[in-house]
Amino acid sequence: LRWNDDPPFSMQADDGSVVGIDIEINRAALERLGCQATLRKLPWARALKELELGRLDILPGAFRLPEREVYAFFSGAVLPPSRNILFMQRQALERWPISRLLELQHTPFRLGAQINVYYGPDYQQLLSDPLFAKRMSLVTNRASLWRMVEKGRIDGVIASETSGVYEINQLGLGEQVKATNVVVSSDAAEVAFSKRSTEMDFVQAYADALKQLVADGSYQRIVQRYVVP
Repeated sequence: LRWNDDPPFSMQADDGSVVGIDIEINRAALERLGCQATLRKLPWARALKELELGRLDILPGAFRLPEREVYAFFSGAVLPPSRNILFMQRQALERWPISRLLELQHTPFRLGAQINVYYGPDYQQLLSDPLFAKRMSLVTNRASLWRMVEKGRIDGVIASETSGVYEINQLGLGEQVKATNVVVSSDAAEVAFSKRSTEMDFVQAYADALKQLVADGSYQRIVQRYVVP
């Protein structure tokens, strides 16, 4: 099971244990199937490659794309969606009071995002524009993006609404970086499984276990433990 420093979905606690929304949910699903998780710390792009090679079995939070379906099974959209939104540096928000990401295409706006993460069609259109793409900062670790916003090197970052708000509060950047109303994508992510190391029967059983976690309230209780009020 993949994890990385991506609070509140997965992170290392002060005592060295790995915790977070995704970790608890997927551990709970595995326990209902009589299985235990071995955790592997991997950046997103590397996790996709390890999944393809069969050295990683389970990758939570993945969007179903044709190129990924070549090497991965998907759970289906079982868990409630987590919106990806645009966060902007305060002065940038005053300069560009937009309602849609594509409104930035012909501006000097400098956008930051994580490499190899799918953020929806508007983002893909910006990525395919050579002039805009030249100003983009694509990194593996989102923490470095918040530092770039703080230093004025970029104007905004795309991130999950849940993790973005959590991280901004943790870093004390609440006055400098603001969540906007620009929803970049709101599709529900799925859990991906390596075709080299798992069978479709296991994927279906796993999806059924996730559905049970949602239906009996376990999912919401886990989320509430991590979401900042």
